[in-house]
Amino acid sequence: MSDTRAYVGKSKKFVGSCYLIRHGGDYLLWDTGLSKEYLGKPYAEGAEDSNSLAATVVDQLAKIGVKPSQVSRIGISHYHFDHIGQAADFPQAKLLIGEGDFAVFGKPGHEERTKLLSPWLRKGAKVEKVKGDFDVFGDGSVVMLDLPGHTPGHHGLLVQLPKRGPVLLSGDVVHLRENMETMGVPSFNTNRADSLASMDRFKKLAENLHATLIIQHEEKDVGKLPAFPEAAE
Repeated sequence: MSDTRAYVGKSKKFVGSCYLIRHGGDYLLWDTGLSKEYLGKPYAEGAEDSNSLAATVVDQLAKIGVKPSQVSRIGISHYHFDHIGQAADFPQAKLLIGEGDFAVFGKPGHEERTKLLSPWLRKGAKVEKVKGDFDVFGDGSVVMLDLPGHTPGHHGLLVQLPKRGPVLLSGDVVHLRENMETMGVPSFNTNRADSLASMDRFKKLAENLHATLIIQHEEKDVGKLPAFPEAAE
């Protein structure tokens, strides 16, 4: 998690979080977590105190009365397996994904992620290859933020909630609170300079907008929003 070896010998629990945003009668699902093969199985084989997928996204949506067919858009922060795992359960939805990330599908070394997003690689599939920032509904309420570096087409999400105000969802522009504090770049990011620039942008957006900042893998940030199934209005 740091190419300057800042966390050698340390361990930390990750969470894998997904978010449902309702805009009028439309639903946007932001990231889709681990694939169902991890149900009841360790996220990382052999990892100490490792966790697993406790419930599918479809099962969780059922608890709030939302059917998969009602999800009109899936927004993907980036192509890593823990963010696209259950996307194929919503094949009717329009896929929103960074252009740089979409470009890798079908290429050698990307077979698994290509498989997980196969419904959108067919002719006539509904795909928005996002370049730069993207206003999802055209009214500024939900904006995909261009934050490359972790992957070529990585994006975060800015959501303007009527009562709470702006909420920033990180994708993986940072993984840990420590990354944000020390500008730590994971060694597996695709571009270090882009990563640092994106971290800087994300941090300053949070400060200038006085936004609720959610680092999607940070366990402590889960409590910043109401616990599922309660809505963050």
